[in-house]
Amino acid sequence: MATFKIGFLIFPNLTQLDFTGPLQVLARVPDSAVHIVAKTLDPVPSDCGLSLLPTHTLADCPPLDLICVPGGGLGVASAVRDPETLKFVRTQARNAKYVTSVCTGALILGAAGILQGRRATTHWAFTGLLPLVGARYEKARIVKDGNVITAGGVTSGIDFGLFIVSEIAGEETAKAIQLAIEYDPAPQFDCGHPDRAPSGVVEKIVSRYGDLNSAIRTALEQVARE
Repeated sequence: MATFKIGFLIFPNLTQLDFTGPLQVLARVPDSAVHIVAKTLDPVPSDCGLSLLPTHTLADCPPLDLICVPGGGLGVASAVRDPETLKFVRTQARNAKYVTSVCTGALILGAAGILQGRRATTHWAFTGLLPLVGARYEKARIVKDGNVITAGGVTSGIDFGLFIVSEIAGEETAKAIQLAIEYDPAPQFDCGHPDRAPSGVVEKIVSRYGDLNSAIRTALEQVARE
């Protein structure tokens, strides 16, 4: 059986859990190899101060069976304007079995032209940006449209990882991985989605993300004009 090649694209100021959540799941897929890809092999800083080590550069990454693009605020605003990054995503997407994203990584897929006419999701606070890349927002934690799979914000990456495992290795393997990592969430508060969070909490987060939302919108509009 050929090794199933899984690749994560990382970039400065990504949200590390967008990446490490699904990584922890997908690294356990039988007969697979994980490639962590960046522009250079230098440590890549995340938005929480944790630096991450690539295993491959954009130039030497092999063809992938699955490419996953995490999100991350200002990192995304920069990545969507980077021609080298977008070219890598387009090139890998041509032959990959699965083209995927977590959180605002969907906007990088979109800037690369991959979400045109497709259903997709992203972090709830940034769903209004999906039409800028030709996508139709679908209110779901995971959205599959053909071979393109997008996940919602941050922690949804773990759910996404298990969904992918069930697709490529079967439900029994996915269940075994879920048990192995003891993924049994029982948060103290039922406040993980704006549909359930108190309005005051939602307003606080919307306000906090306002400048970032505008920065990504400006970057996407710039790409559209070029």
